[in-house]
Amino acid sequence: MLKKRIIPCLDIKEGRTVKGVNFVDIRDAGDPVGLARKYVEQRADELVFLDITATIEKRKTFIELVGRIAAEINLPFTVGGGISTIDDAALLISAGADKVSINTSAFQNPDLITGIAKRFGSQCVTVAIDTRFNGMDWMVYINAGNTPTSLSAVEWAKRAERQGAGEILLTSMNADGTNSGFSIDVTKEVSKSVSIPVIASGGAGTMEHFREVFTKTTCSAALAASIFHYGEIPVPGLKEYLSGKGINVRR
Repeated sequence: MLKKRIIPCLDIKEGRTVKGVNFVDIRDAGDPVGLARKYVEQRADELVFLDITATIEKRKTFIELVGRIAAEINLPFTVGGGISTIDDAALLISAGADKVSINTSAFQNPDLITGIAKRFGSQCVTVAIDTRFNGMDWMVYINAGNTPTSLSAVEWAKRAERQGAGEILLTSMNADGTNSGFSIDVTKEVSKSVSIPVIASGGAGTMEHFREVFTKTTCSAALAASIFHYGEIPVPGLKEYLSGKGINVRR
């Protein structure tokens, strides 16, 4: 059985790690290079870097900062934010990223997924999906969660896989930053609708939340930010807890 992955996420704004609630109320969470170093020491499985304002500010991701972080870590490293062309992806991969995460640009131009996958392999392409429950279904939102679309998360995940995505990063906007638990229903539905790995994101607040998402869904990994950045849950302690609950994790 594949081991479940624990992934800290560095949300970057103006060169600093930040965290908000429901995609707003942003507050500082520290130096991204120092945090990256900490997660290597804590034996996190991967690291995700998301430049959260690159798309809406219509600029590219901080290449120099990506390179500085990559030089400090020996973990699989995913970078997202402002990637709209294959050349953008190439720059980040050359700077040290192992995978790129594409969101709005992939939704607006699904052939971008195919193009990056053909050049670097599907394993390098993570499609990030921000989703919000509208009372009827979990719908996709783009432009850093500011723009609703008419496509459901399940529909878009299935199409992204067909286009060549190697992984889905699924963030529940309803749960993001609330520490109230992952959105099990949409994570379960998306995970069973595709054959590629799904990373659950949004809502982690306790160790039990991780156990719940791993036992109630078939997601491959769980991502969190503030609980790791502020030291509320250390990665080694979380892995020990999950292992004790019979969940296969890398120690």
